[in-house]
Amino acid sequence: MFSPLIEEWDVGLRSADPLSFPGYAAKLAALDHESVRTGRCDGFVLVEGDFDVIGGSMGLVHGEKVVRAFDRAVEAQLPVVVVTRSGGARMQEGMVSLVQLARTAAAVERHRAAGLLSISVHRSPTTGGVFASYGSLTDLRVAEAGATIGFAGPRVLEQTAGHEVDGSSHTAESAFAAGLVDAVLPAEALEAWVRAALGLELAPLSTVAPPNPIRPVRPSDGPVEPAWAEVRAARRMGRPSGIQVAAAASSSWTELGLGVDPALRVAIATVGGQRVVVLANDRYAKGGQPKPAGFRLAQRGIALAGRLGLPVVSFVDTSGADPSPASENDGIAAEIARTFAALAAVPTATVAVCVGEGGSGGALALAATDRLLVQEHAVFSVIGPEGAAAILERDAARAPEVAGRLGLTSTDLLQLGIVDAVVGDDLEETVAAVVAGLPGGASPAAVGARRTRFDGATTRWLAEPAGTS
Repeated sequence: MFSPLIEEWDVGLRSADPLSFPGYAAKLAALDHESVRTGRCDGFVLVEGDFDVIGGSMGLVHGEKVVRAFDRAVEAQLPVVVVTRSGGARMQEGMVSLVQLARTAAAVERHRAAGLLSISVHRSPTTGGVFASYGSLTDLRVAEAGATIGFAGPRVLEQTAGHEVDGSSHTAESAFAAGLVDAVLPAEALEAWVRAALGLELAPLSTVAPPNPIRPVRPSDGPVEPAWAEVRAARRMGRPSGIQVAAAASSSWTELGLGVDPALRVAIATVGGQRVVVLANDRYAKGGQPKPAGFRLAQRGIALAGRLGLPVVSFVDTSGADPSPASENDGIAAEIARTFAALAAVPTATVAVCVGEGGSGGALALAATDRLLVQEHAVFSVIGPEGAAAILERDAARAPEVAGRLGLTSTDLLQLGIVDAVVGDDLEETVAAVVAGLPGGASPAAVGARRTRFDGATTRWLAEPAGTS
């Protein structure tokens, strides 16, 4: 039992043995319950499979109970938690069983369309029709460590298709590595993870401190151009990156796709007492440049925020998107574009703060928000100074002198109309400014300002020929 039920639903439903399958009627008569139980818990609807009943298989009763559970959740405006343990569709009911995949998938979609959260907990085994329908359609997914997970069960796969299951697939761990689940946890930690994801318990983000010590500017460095000094301050070793500021701002944190891209983390979190979706760069992680998979994860988080009616909060600190050949072939440009489009379309308030370096489109794709803040000694630039120097002067070493031409300091950004406000580098001040921008805050972001601010900056600096209308 995953969680105690306040009310259990549809206990008396039984199958009428549609195929008159040999021995099936006797098997049904011996059952005191079906392969899934459904009902209402404290704060959510539960759908929990039971592998001990005919292998947890989904027959017509199992499917009907799942459909009714999701539809009742819509009526009650409640999230759904699905706990899967199943061998697939029930062979003894033939196609009447198989159509339950379509029915349950449609029920999940109705629940999604109502703007409600759903979570799957994949226990062992989770295979076949349950995994290929409602079990894989939830918003968040967590798996029990060591669980067998896959579309075709390992024995069936080996004996019918001749594929040997060697550990590279069909496990919770391989599913996690492939990005199919958001986390893998021991059995005793699953319920706490779910309750935190539902916002019923607080589970703060535990994150490592940035590297120490902070590198000082040595006197022997000589005079430094003011803009280059700001670039150095933004890049200073030890300066908190986006993930550290996110940790300071969040009282709960449920990660989406942990490990997909260490340079870009995404979570459902609690900030200033509100449930939000957070995007957070970590410039200390593997170069700090997000790859295509990171931007796809950000798009998933933004879409989830829009569907659930949650604000988006973005903590930006990256020199730019990963420009490697592998990322190029994986569509880095297209994923940046899709992230811009996702932020443009999301119907909820969005807030971003640049807490270090904002580099080119890979950073702006995470910062094209209704309210955009920048820390006093952070920078945001069309291109990194080294890249600009390589293009303009054919010498990347001339970055210190070129930096001043790029309008990248916080003062420049405010004067250009690119940002709404400059905030101090202090963590508490930054967090307070972010919270103030959330709905109900002292200076809440207006949905749609993401467009009007950038439109305004464009118009302000647009020179048109006289007489043009």
